Amino acid sequence: MAGQNTFTIIKPLAVTKGYIGPILNKISEAEFKITALKMLHLTRGEAQRFYEVHVGRPFYDDLVEFMISGPIVVAVLEKEDAVEEYRKLIGSTDPEKAEEGTIRKMYAESMQANAVHGSDSDENAEIEAAFFFPSSDRF
Repeated sequence: MAGQNTFTIIKPLAVTKGYIGPILNKISEAEFKITALKMLHLTRGEAQRFYEVHVGRPFYDDLVEFMISGPIVVAVLEKEDAVEEYRKLIGSTDPEKAEEGTIRKMYAESMQANAVHGSDSDENAEIEAAFFFPSSDRF
């Protein structure tokens, strides 16, 4: 059975360009309930820990640098089949291949300078959400 929660990050470039409101609006229009939300600036250590699954991959160092380049917005989202539904809403990691109307098509500049992160499984959604939000901070 698919989970009810997923996790997202509005990444530094999207925050810097003022896309927080439009992205949150798309999420709301898609009938997700935001159960936790905050803005923060990751330290290098936090970014390295969050993305440790990618250690050794060619993009790891650039990803960490990008994620510490400015503030981010993190959120836990709730909806039936949340992971799958959110991945449809955000579109392909490559904005050139993303469908029209998806968040990445509208707000990402490239695969590297992507607008948002979305969990890829129910298990990862819980791990990623727990990294930023203890259960007492989810409503």
